[in-house]
Amino acid sequence: MAVVALVGRPNVGKSALFNRMTESRRAIVEDVPGVTRDRLYEETTWNGRSFTLVDTGGIWINGDDEDLLSMTHAQTEIAINESQVIVFVVDGQSGPTSGDLDVLEIVRKTRKPVILAVNKAESPRMLGVEFYEFGLGEPILVSAMHGEGTGDLLDRIVKNLPAAGEEESESLEGEIRIALAGRPNVGKSSLLNTLSGQNRTLVTPIPGTTRDVVDSVVNVGNQRYIILDTAGLRRPNKISDKLEEKTVQRTLDAIRKSDVVLLMLSADESITAQDQRIAGQIHKAGKGCVVLLNKSDLVKGTTIPMQNQIRSELKFLDYASVIPVSVLTQWHLDRIWGAITEAYQSYIQRIQTHQLNQLIGEAVHLNPPPTDKGRNLKVFYATQVANKPPHFVLFVNDPELVHFSYARYLENRLREKYGFRGSPIQLSFRPRSRRDLA
Repeated sequence: MAVVALVGRPNVGKSALFNRMTESRRAIVEDVPGVTRDRLYEETTWNGRSFTLVDTGGIWINGDDEDLLSMTHAQTEIAINESQVIVFVVDGQSGPTSGDLDVLEIVRKTRKPVILAVNKAESPRMLGVEFYEFGLGEPILVSAMHGEGTGDLLDRIVKNLPAAGEEESESLEGEIRIALAGRPNVGKSSLLNTLSGQNRTLVTPIPGTTRDVVDSVVNVGNQRYIILDTAGLRRPNKISDKLEEKTVQRTLDAIRKSDVVLLMLSADESITAQDQRIAGQIHKAGKGCVVLLNKSDLVKGTTIPMQNQIRSELKFLDYASVIPVSVLTQWHLDRIWGAITEAYQSYIQRIQTHQLNQLIGEAVHLNPPPTDKGRNLKVFYATQVANKPPHFVLFVNDPELVHFSYARYLENRLREKYGFRGSPIQLSFRPRSRRDLA
C-alpha cells in the first residue's frame, strides 16, 4: 500500500489534518509545539484508492544529534524516505517562515511528488499566494479544524499515487493486536524497535518520551501482528496536565482494543503499586497477558525470587506467563512470540457444550458445593457464551449460593483440563428458568 507522509515545521496542524483525513482521533492535538514525536500510521481510502497516511513530528534545524528534538527530526526523515507522496503542511495564518524554508529544502531533495497544503485557511479572503514562491505549484487551502478543502487535498494525493500494484499472493492469518504496557522507562519502546527491526519510536532516558500510541506491523511466518507501544502510565497524582491526561487515555484505549498485552516490569526494581494498578487495568479489560521481566541481565543470580514476587503480588494475573528477558542483550526475546501465540489461542478458545458439561459435572461430583444455611447449590447446565476472553455461564438453582472459593475451584478445573494459559476466564451464574428447561 502506498505511503503518504504529512511533514512540516512544528504546530502547523499536521496531527489535526491527520485525524481529519483518516476520520480518527489517533493523533494527540494540542496547541503546543512538539506534541507529536513518533510516526503514526493509519490506513484510509478515498475514491476507491487506499493508502497509508503518516503523521510526523515537526522538522526544524537543530545541531545537537543527541537532543530529543533531533531524534524527532530523524523519525520524520524515515517517514519521508518510505513515502511515495509528501504533503508539505504550512500555516496560512502566519505565512511563510524560515522554518518552512528549512522543510522546503529537505522535501525538494527527495524528488518525490510534493503537495503544498496551506492549513488554517478558514478566512474566505485567504488565497495562499505568498506560498507560490516555494515553487511547488498551486497550494491547496485547507482547514483541519472545519474540514474545508480536505476533499481537494485527497483528490490531489490520489492523483499522485503510483499505479496500484498487485495484491500480495501470500495470505496472512487474522492479525493479532498486541499492546505494550508498563511504567515509564521499563523498555517498551526499545522492545518495539527490536521486534519490528527498525527505529519505530524514540528511545531516551527521559520519562514520558512516548506520547501517542505508536503501532508497528510485524509478520512472523504467516501471522500478522500489530504491536502498539503505549506511553508509560504514571501514578494518578503524577498526571499533571491536559496533554498527559490525553496520553494516559490513549494508553488505556490501546489496552482495551488489544488481544494480548505485554506487561513490562523491571527486574532491578521491586513490584510497585503502579505496577499493580496497570496489571489491574489489563485484568479488568479482560485481555490476554504475558509478563515480561525486562533488564534481567542486571540481576545477579537467578530471577526466580522476582518471579515469585510477581505471582504473589499480582495474584489476579496468575494465568499469565512470566518471561525474564533483556531487550538490551536480546536474551530470551525469542520466547515472546510463543507466549503471545499461547495467550491468544487461549483468549479465542471455545469448548464444546457437551465437553464443558461433562467437566463441570465431574468437578461437582468430586467436590460438592458447601451448604449455606441448609441450602445446597445445584449446578444444572453450563455453556460458553463468548470468547475474547472465554465466558462461561452456569445455570444454578440460586446464584447467591455460589461462594467465590467454589467459583475459583471450577475455574481451576477448567484450566487444568483446557489450559487457558495467558487468558482470563469469566464465570457467570444464573438462575435456571422454565425457558432454560425447554
